[in-house]
Amino acid sequence: MVISDENGVPRRMEGKFQAMLMCFILGLGSLVALNSLWTMGDYYYKLFPRYHPLRVFTLIYQPFALATTMILAHYESRINTRMRNLSGYTLFFTGSLLVLIMDLATSGKGGIGPYIGLCAFSARFGIAHAHVQGGMIGDLSFMCPEFIQSFLAGITAAGALASILRLLTKASFEKSDNGLRKGALLSFAISTFFQLLCIILYAIYFPKLSIVKHYRWKAASEGSKTVSADLAAAGINYKTSQQFGFEATQQERLSNMQLLLQNIDYAADLFLTYVLTLSIIPGFLYEDTGSHHLGTWYPLVLISIHNIFDLISTYIPLIKCLKLESRKGLLIATLSRFLLIPAFYFTAKYGDQGWMILLVSFLGLTNGYLTVCVYTVAPKGYKGSEQNALGNLLSLWLLGGVCAGVALDWLWLIGKSEKF
Repeated sequence: MVISDENGVPRRMEGKFQAMLMCFILGLGSLVALNSLWTMGDYYYKLFPRYHPLRVFTLIYQPFALATTMILAHYESRINTRMRNLSGYTLFFTGSLLVLIMDLATSGKGGIGPYIGLCAFSARFGIAHAHVQGGMIGDLSFMCPEFIQSFLAGITAAGALASILRLLTKASFEKSDNGLRKGALLSFAISTFFQLLCIILYAIYFPKLSIVKHYRWKAASEGSKTVSADLAAAGINYKTSQQFGFEATQQERLSNMQLLLQNIDYAADLFLTYVLTLSIIPGFLYEDTGSHHLGTWYPLVLISIHNIFDLISTYIPLIKCLKLESRKGLLIATLSRFLLIPAFYFTAKYGDQGWMILLVSFLGLTNGYLTVCVYTVAPKGYKGSEQNALGNLLSLWLLGGVCAGVALDWLWLIGKSEKF
């Protein structure tokens, strides 16, 4: 039984496992739409063979995600985090639903109209991602590190889930009429269900967990105003925090610029990690790895392997002796990954599929590991409101790296005879 005072503030923290499980599902719902779009690449390359669909979808997605994240990070201290996250999950759900409706309405026909529609939905997903990524990371940054780890594991699980669903549906419908389309739509419909589940969990169940109420009340008592709506949803009056001897004032908080300068190496780690990863995934794997024995299954298998190893690696830092906490060590490890660029180039040109699978596995393994290490180490030693702001800033730099990586992915086309 949870013991609370007369204001509803929990005196005991319970429900840690339930909170970690919900964080995992919320992380999964925050990227399952994008990953489902990526794993439907074989379907979209059939519909739009001359338009480089995955490269274009990701290129459109990222500027909207980055610009929205910049705005939200700047006004982070004045934004209602609850409404921000719910808006993001709602945009994801409705956008995914509209993708399905558009495909059904056009009977899966290609052409410039549906292509422009998918580009518009990619932009919508970018705006949704900006709301959820920074909002959730900031919200969880002042809670225990296991919550961020679970959320990030959920994000990587979104890729693994989308890949596995796509492989299963592709195998199930391969011999049926229009099987490629049926399999793609079924996998996307399942991902849409998970986004609806995230709305329900975050709106109703997550804010009422005792351990979540405890951390949010603590953040409010240290000056954070972004949690007021979440506390109200849990039955706690935000203003009662001052009755316990705390002065909730923003003047004592470090500015965003001060926080960034103190953590610029962590921000650079995330930026460079995702510059490399997104310069290879997914465009390079779909367009530049040549023909192999697996045929049309080859890029799907590669992306699935990357996503699975990305998921596995997010749990490695839970083993304390394997967690990298040195700031210099994290920077060296991040820079060392750029040796993968010539490795991928020569493997695609001269190597067989075994070597490519090995490289993709290592890319996923290092991506998830470094991300979790940075996010769980960086927010230490700050007040709740500062941890929230730092989480938003780190997410901004991560998305900046994603955007730069997506743009650099086009450099692989230099020297190829194909034109856009």
